[in-house]
Amino acid sequence: MTELYRFTIRELHERLKSREVSSRELVESVYKRIEKVDPQIRAYLTLTQEMAFAQSETADRQFAKGQPAHPLTGIPLAIKDNLCVKGIKTTCASKILENHISIYNATVIEKLVATGYVILGKANMDEFAMGSSTENSAFAITKNPWNLGCIPGGSSGGSAAAVAADECIAALGSDTGGSIRQPAACSGVVGLKPTYGRVSRYGLVAFASSLDQIGPITKDVRDCAIMMNTISGHDPLDSTSADLAVPDFAQSLGLGIGGLKIGIPKEYFIEGMDPEVENSVREAIRVMEKLGARIQEISLPHTPYAVATYYILATAEASSNLARYDGVRYGYRTKTSRDLLEMYMKSRAEGFGQEVKRRIMLGTYALSSGYYDAYYLKAQKVRTLIKRDFDGVFGSGGVDVIVVPTAPTPAFRIGEKTQDPLQMYLSDIFTISVNLAGIPAIALPCGFSKSGLPIGMQILGRPFDEATILRAAYAYEQAMEWYKQKPNLT
Repeated sequence: MTELYRFTIRELHERLKSREVSSRELVESVYKRIEKVDPQIRAYLTLTQEMAFAQSETADRQFAKGQPAHPLTGIPLAIKDNLCVKGIKTTCASKILENHISIYNATVIEKLVATGYVILGKANMDEFAMGSSTENSAFAITKNPWNLGCIPGGSSGGSAAAVAADECIAALGSDTGGSIRQPAACSGVVGLKPTYGRVSRYGLVAFASSLDQIGPITKDVRDCAIMMNTISGHDPLDSTSADLAVPDFAQSLGLGIGGLKIGIPKEYFIEGMDPEVENSVREAIRVMEKLGARIQEISLPHTPYAVATYYILATAEASSNLARYDGVRYGYRTKTSRDLLEMYMKSRAEGFGQEVKRRIMLGTYALSSGYYDAYYLKAQKVRTLIKRDFDGVFGSGGVDVIVVPTAPTPAFRIGEKTQDPLQMYLSDIFTISVNLAGIPAIALPCGFSKSGLPIGMQILGRPFDEATILRAAYAYEQAMEWYKQKPNLT
């Protein structure tokens, strides 16, 4: 008999609706799985059993009465620890927020609460979402379920590892420069970064406000569509939220990709990328062509400037956003200080990790007098050029979607890049442009390396056209069925 934690949202919804299983049984099954494998994986920072069982019983009463149920009713999810959940710790994997308990729900959490979902706990991450490996957490290093010696990706590594290891049915993450898609690729699951403004950021602890987006990490593409249906939509509490109608993303999944124009940008197949990654992605493109898509080479000429542009803009915004953590109103405060200035300095020096301090200093420098024009202003201009590249290829008569690798290599070894920040930053070379342009992108498995590590590809789309990238991803997924392979965690 297949364990309940193995199933997808859609499969479990049918079983819950028919009362073949109860939400409580499902939650018990997942917590047993967590108890068994999380000591190896370290996907979670906080578990919320009391709340989870109370929510599952509420869901079971709803099913018992035969009331209409949402696809997420009674479904246990993991939540990245930079999303506020009322009454639960929200630490951002940082010592500076180690004991911080949220006093309100993020808008996406309110939307999940309305469905009758179940929260299993808060997932580990790189501190303040700054990292590509989940090695920057102040509390634990999350490990890749496919190989415990490797990273699961970052910064949403806890969420991706939990989904891959069946320690939840699905999860929420956040993506500022690839933090949903890169861990999804490294961990062999599906992750979608929505268009900027599609999902409310209210209640997401800010890293870089013009880049951050919340999105789902799931076992397959259909589950991704279900999650997107739930969390999308306008929110007056977020001034950057788009007031646009939300389509039913699941409706377009079975339409196939016959006649779809797929762009392949030459700038994404570069010297130095792992040959296994390139071969897997090119083979995926051939499969999509066989499914009826039309392949077209395109150029996104400003791609080589994306990493430099991102690490000026993102660090500048981080420098501003993280100024609020000063040891005064909430969060960590140093035990020893002679005056107010020393209290500020020591609280921040002791409370923030090395990578966060590095990015705050980079951002403060880029914004400082005499350097603003040379760095920050120039980076904003290059960001506009990167966005125009995408506008051009998606414009009238252009391509419908773009297919590229997600990361230049499969998951690397834990500790391999911690002493070389630049090499770590280059892990996001294929994901960053999407955030700078504000467009949607989905990552999904497209093969495995010889050593058995997952390889992921991305499908990029026009602004607010998540439906088309989901449709293309679903067609490929159903043709190849990589998602059915599971890590061996005996």
